[in-house]
Amino acid sequence: MLHSPSRNVGALCLALAAGSAGVPFASLRAGSPAFHPGLPAATENRKLVALTFDDGPKPYVLLGGKSGAGVPSASLLDLLDRQGVKATFFVMGWRLSKNADQQCRRVDGGVPCRQGAEEEHRRGHEIENHTYGHGAFSLMKRRYGEEWILNDIEKGSSVIQSITGAKPRYLRPPDWDIWEDFRQRIESRGYHVMTKSSAVPPALRDVDSEDYFCAGRNLSKCPKPSDYDYVLRTLEQRERHGVYDHILVFHELPQSVELLSRLIPELKKRGYTFVSLKDYMQAEGGTSK
Repeated sequence: MLHSPSRNVGALCLALAAGSAGVPFASLRAGSPAFHPGLPAATENRKLVALTFDDGPKPYVLLGGKSGAGVPSASLLDLLDRQGVKATFFVMGWRLSKNADQQCRRVDGGVPCRQGAEEEHRRGHEIENHTYGHGAFSLMKRRYGEEWILNDIEKGSSVIQSITGAKPRYLRPPDWDIWEDFRQRIESRGYHVMTKSSAVPPALRDVDSEDYFCAGRNLSKCPKPSDYDYVLRTLEQRERHGVYDHILVFHELPQSVELLSRLIPELKKRGYTFVSLKDYMQAEGGTSK
């Protein structure tokens, strides 16, 4: 749900004020001591995009090639290089394990998934945590309890750290499935939990491209507009409500590479600057590494 322009400006000011005061993102709420409505919000003169990807690594998309089923893809990493964009990849930890090699080779074009993540890191992109097993938190809680989920998160961080040398700072729960007291438990461990919740300022909410909706389908028959125009309309709607900074969420899919080959130049033409998630959070006053 989008707020009115006046409420949005206040929410954006909240994020900026907290950054200057050194207040943790977990405490950012309207009415908190960090809320100073007099600070300037993001405007048309400063427009930022943080490009993020979930559910990888998928080497045939990252490096270019064909999936095990013969689906072709252009190289996402080459596209980002050409456009001078640094992205953030929220990876599933199990794909980085040696046990996943055989499945990755079969499904993702003959290359170990870990090699895809290593290439992401080599080219200067951020790698963050999408948990190890990618299980929905609500379901995992019912089956195993919250401690099991916390261990799954840490297991994901461990395999990422084996590639990057640093513990991930950001966590995106699968399908944004999270509840407030558990979010606080996770953030007490040093993570920033990504969210779509209206409880946080609009500029700090994930913007879902919904590119996954038509994965594996004939896009001309897709019942939902998960396409270039849909993403642009979403951003234009946010702009009408005074929000000029966006965290975009995509997936490592062939159609997403094609979409981004058009979207990135178009957003640059409209005055947007692409930044890493770390730099975005610093600009917004959220947490950063």
